Amino acid sequence: MSEGNHKQEEKNDDVASKMGMWIFIFTELLLFGGLFLVYAVFRVKYADEFHRAAAQLNTFIGTLNTVILLVSSMTIAMSVTAIQNYNKKLAMNMILITLVLAFTFLVNKYFEWGLKIKHHLYPSSELMFNLKHGENIFFSLYYFMTGLHALHIIIGMTILTIAYVRVRNGSIHAGHFTLLENGGLYWHLVDLIWIFLFPLLYLIT
Repeated sequence: MSEGNHKQEEKNDDVASKMGMWIFIFTELLLFGGLFLVYAVFRVKYADEFHRAAAQLNTFIGTLNTVILLVSSMTIAMSVTAIQNYNKKLAMNMILITLVLAFTFLVNKYFEWGLKIKHHLYPSSELMFNLKHGENIFFSLYYFMTGLHALHIIIGMTILTIAYVRVRNGSIHAGHFTLLENGGLYWHLVDLIWIFLFPLLYLIT
């Protein structure tokens, strides 16, 4: 196969990969959009109970995790820019910083969940069953939505780890960086979802 044909094939693969990522992002937005709609319906129906339940969440940790994800979106964007500018070392460093921030987010979420579980406030617990119906629904949605988001964080970390390895071995470079770019898009999606989750769960009034 000639070099020209090889480059054209790579270009076609990149276009298909980007298209696939955008379709995937769209389906994820539909998933979380549906959850946000369910939340909104119950929020209207049980406004006072949702307010009381939300007051039991740790706003400081929620705010800290919001800042962490916003910074991580910046670092992954810097990584893509760096690889486009032939700065392999900076690209690798920015991916590593993004991964550290993502891990910090999960650690914070672990302690937040751990505190709730320590006080027996978790799905199917006796305390949950004894809560008012609206409070029970709030915490059920809280665990499900934040748990699903945490799963997306882990998936994103896996993609970015693979991207890091490929940047290091040279298979991702200025002329071919679709995996890193797609990883960045996915990470921005994770950030965007949290931007909606944070006020809905922690700042409810």
